[in-house]
Amino acid sequence: MQTLRLKLRHIVLAIAAFGVLATPALAHPGSAILVDRNGQIYFIDTGSGLWKIDSRGALSHLSPLKNHWLAMDPNDRFTQDRVPTDSGRDWVITAVGSNPTMLISTDFPLVIGQDGNLYYPSVRENNARLLRSSSTGGTSTFVTLPRSLTGSPVPWINGITTGPDNSIFYTEDTAIRRVTSAGRVTTAATVAPLAHGPAIPGNSKHPYLRGLKVDANGVMYVADAGDARVLKIAPDGKTTTLVQLESPWAPTDVAVFGDTVYSLEFSHDAGDERTTWMPRVRKISPDGKSTIIVTIDQMPGARATKSGGSVSYNLSSAELWCMLLRSLFLFT
Repeated sequence: MQTLRLKLRHIVLAIAAFGVLATPALAHPGSAILVDRNGQIYFIDTGSGLWKIDSRGALSHLSPLKNHWLAMDPNDRFTQDRVPTDSGRDWVITAVGSNPTMLISTDFPLVIGQDGNLYYPSVRENNARLLRSSSTGGTSTFVTLPRSLTGSPVPWINGITTGPDNSIFYTEDTAIRRVTSAGRVTTAATVAPLAHGPAIPGNSKHPYLRGLKVDANGVMYVADAGDARVLKIAPDGKTTTLVQLESPWAPTDVAVFGDTVYSLEFSHDAGDERTTWMPRVRKISPDGKSTIIVTIDQMPGARATKSGGSVSYNLSSAELWCMLLRSLFLFT
């Protein structure tokens, strides 16, 4: 009986990883866009998986995992047998590809630190911790996160990235926090709500800071999904709006390559169906020029097509059942 329960639990988890199930806790678009050392862009579409834009602008589909967060492992240290696993099988980190390896996460943001370790938050706790895992094995608590600026415990963080001097930055709803290599947590920036900002479907938080990046000079770039804007915040707190979107569009993450900023944006709605959130990627040049470089129309197979009243998915029913059967026997 216990073995059967474990099999069934893994099947449910496998279905969720492919986006067939969506729980209210995860009812938001993906928050993941990264650029490698060669200028290639990787982004997560919660409705279709992982995509890459190469240095020539060609688009390719790398994985059908319809999850939320992404980390880049440029030195390929975290192969699938080295990524952390959850004994309760509530969350999964999946290693995809190589040079660089991309780590896809179901439940929380994650990042490879400058020291080569993987950093990610604990989940479903009253006081979240930032965990540190080595590719050679072993996970420990790096720091217990302080209470939010409102005084309440922080059970969740929205985004995480690296910064100068081996530091880690993460976002709460209204603040960006910095964690030094010694584990000291300070407030790097706070963001006020935008007066008369757009109303984003399915979101009542203003601001709602999600994905972020920090450059070598400590300048912070952050996606404010609640007020539909991409912000640039200098170390002295000076804040500039790089782009202001109109509802239902809002950014969920940003990436920086030299002086160029990229933002991952989704059209939001109040539902839990991942395929109704449409992605696009924006390029923001140093001169402030803003250009959409990828839309859903350029992503073949990214969304279902209707034919004769039925819906056909990029992952067919046969493929899905084969995947489930493989998982069933894998975990016997």
